[in-house]
Amino acid sequence: MSDSLLWQPDADRIAAARMTDFLQQVNRDFKLALANYDELHQWSVDQHADFWAYLWDYFDVIGERGERIVLDADQLPGATWFPDAKLNFAENLLRHKDNQIALIFRGENGERQQLTYAELYAETAALAAAMRARGIVAGDRIAGMLPNCIEAIIAMLATTSIGAVWSSCSPDFGVQGVVDRFGQIEPRLLFTVDGYFYNGKQLDISDKVSAIRAELNTLEHTVVIPFAQLEQQPDENSSRWDDYLDRSATSIDFTQMGFNDPLYIMYSSGTTGVPKCIVHGIGGTLLQHLKEHGLHTDLDRDDVLFYFTTCGWMMWNWLASGLASGAALVLFDGSPFHPEPKVLWDIADQEQISVFGTSAKYLSALEKADYKPGAHHDLTALRAILTTGSVLAPESFDFVYRHIKNNVCLSSISGGTDIVSCFALGCPILPVYRGELQCRGLGLDVQIYNEDGEPVTGEKGELVCRNSFPCMPIGFWNDDDGQRYYNAYFARFDNTWAHGDYAELTDHNGVIIYGRSDAVLNPGGVRIGTAEIYRQVEKIDAVLESIAVGQTQGDDERVVLFVRLREGHELDDELKQEIRKVIRSNTSPRHVPAVIAQVEDIPRTISGKIVELAVRQVIHGETVKNTDALANPEALKHFRDRAELKL
Repeated sequence: MSDSLLWQPDADRIAAARMTDFLQQVNRDFKLALANYDELHQWSVDQHADFWAYLWDYFDVIGERGERIVLDADQLPGATWFPDAKLNFAENLLRHKDNQIALIFRGENGERQQLTYAELYAETAALAAAMRARGIVAGDRIAGMLPNCIEAIIAMLATTSIGAVWSSCSPDFGVQGVVDRFGQIEPRLLFTVDGYFYNGKQLDISDKVSAIRAELNTLEHTVVIPFAQLEQQPDENSSRWDDYLDRSATSIDFTQMGFNDPLYIMYSSGTTGVPKCIVHGIGGTLLQHLKEHGLHTDLDRDDVLFYFTTCGWMMWNWLASGLASGAALVLFDGSPFHPEPKVLWDIADQEQISVFGTSAKYLSALEKADYKPGAHHDLTALRAILTTGSVLAPESFDFVYRHIKNNVCLSSISGGTDIVSCFALGCPILPVYRGELQCRGLGLDVQIYNEDGEPVTGEKGELVCRNSFPCMPIGFWNDDDGQRYYNAYFARFDNTWAHGDYAELTDHNGVIIYGRSDAVLNPGGVRIGTAEIYRQVEKIDAVLESIAVGQTQGDDERVVLFVRLREGHELDDELKQEIRKVIRSNTSPRHVPAVIAQVEDIPRTISGKIVELAVRQVIHGETVKNTDALANPEALKHFRDRAELKL
């Protein structure tokens, strides 16, 4: 085994994988002799209409597919997938109505709830009937400012059963952040809570909700879930959850919708202005999630799927689609380190989680806390760990295999809100190489382009997709001529989706992500992904986390590194020298920052991503346009008027 090869599935695991079954059925039905994943991927790209049509049938999608698969297949944007199809998203997620567990909620305060698939169907029926009785119809926008609770899933399912459009955020968003999002889409109905729990605190959000309601002119009614049991009294335009439901309803009238009708409205981070409203279609989201769950994650009815997420991150939407595979979903709300770092791993043991999803930052924080789950937990059921949100450093791969479990498929995945899914992700029949995402997703012609727009292997460049695919957004809300949508993804390379990731395709078709393209550093004309620096800096025990930006210096730029240190440490000359030595030894002299400075906090989005662009704007004296998009906007003050940065 090479140093970079960390894990490979055994013959039994490969034989039992649904990806293997899919490959064999493709071979049988198309009279092919595809031998492995790479050949299957190439077929799915070369014959992508056949692939997506076959995927519909393979997963037995409930609905009418229609004869036409794709119109203007080679137009990006402009292709139309399954133009004649009719289906309902919620109907496909609620196909199971038995007594197997569908949802398990675990709260930070120790609360546990569960629903079977039969109970989930009944609860959704009661809510959908109540919404219909109040005049909610297909196309209406329904908003949720909710913790990751069972009611959030029910509200989404009831909304989509009617053909209405769901949009959500988490209750820790500020008033302006919520209004900047929901104000654009004009919702008729809002689901929210009285309060929530985080890091040992009970947080009352009633004043925040009142302020948001006052700003949303189209809002007709608010449904409040007593999540924190604060016993607030509803007013004439609001109801408690239990009072709103129509318990006389026992079945759901699923409205049949077009494949490309809107399902979800999601939002860009909004750190450079008002967030873009990204509209995702019903059929494309369903097909893509079935593919990623069923084939790339090997999810089935025996699995227990967990993802550490909030309702403000696209991984919540991705998690919810696990219902279509019949798995049990574990929903957690709260701090993953309260009261101790073991909290999520206790849940993993107690609920027999088989697929554990989290962020790269969580695994890094776990390692910094010197907590080793494998030493304290059984984890017998655990077979796969998924991670996304930021780049998973090679050292974090080592941590997983040394200190969590050595016989697990570690799948770093990457895509985003833009496609509510992944361009590169895991595969149960492929090995795991240190620092790499296992493969490119089926049906997606993902390449790495150099500066001249040519595909390259073994070189860093722009991650692009050269073919159309069903889960491309159907557009941006209130972008009637499509220009903002075009500029966001298609303006850089002709007829090609440019995703904005700086990446590399390896010789065994894995993918390495080096960070966001718009955060790439460029000292002396050499392009450097920020993740290359973070990986080295965060090896140092004194450093909790870091953020690197480029500072303009004449017609060039210099690298500036800010570090947040463990309590009791100071950034003295000795530590600066250690940081520079580690970076230089493991990367190149170009990577070594010209300036290293200490900060008390690092700004991040509400979904937990650090924001290099906002820091770059601050150090150049520019205004950060939308601080409401940040979880901790006060952190920006640590970067203003720094003496170290005066040129």
